[in-house]
Amino acid sequence: MSVSQLIPWNRNRTALATQPQARDPFLSLHREVNRLFDDLWRQFDAPAAVGGMGGWPAIELEEQDKALVLSAELPGMDENDVEVTFVDQALVLRGERKGGRDDNARRASERFYGRFERRIPLDVEIEPEKAKAEFRNGVLTVTLPKSPQAQSEPVRIRVSKAA
Repeated sequence: MSVSQLIPWNRNRTALATQPQARDPFLSLHREVNRLFDDLWRQFDAPAAVGGMGGWPAIELEEQDKALVLSAELPGMDENDVEVTFVDQALVLRGERKGGRDDNARRASERFYGRFERRIPLDVEIEPEKAKAEFRNGVLTVTLPKSPQAQSEPVRIRVSKAA
């Protein structure tokens, strides 16, 4: 073993340079298992999303005075690839991200392709029939108006000293 192989970012570079052009099925399996475990551990490192769930697509949920606004990053997709539904007090994002290239030509990929479903539980009463969804530049924005009961101003309760 050379000293350059001890440096983590050089390890794979020398292995790829000496690798034969033919695809080795065991090497492919090894790479896929490594990717599976990397994805698993990445979930523990990432901050928890809404409801303690992490996942893809990455989302941002903002509470405004009269609405909840959800933004989801969906690069490389368009509005026809995504379905947005409201079920059991949760917003559900479904879709499919299709690969643009032939799988035989791809040597390595860290991108996510395939079907996905993300369920975001909401703890605020909303009016789903007035909801709007817009897709622009790979970002899906869903505006969910709050119900009139959820929009009411907070009432301060006086705290008194116990007798």
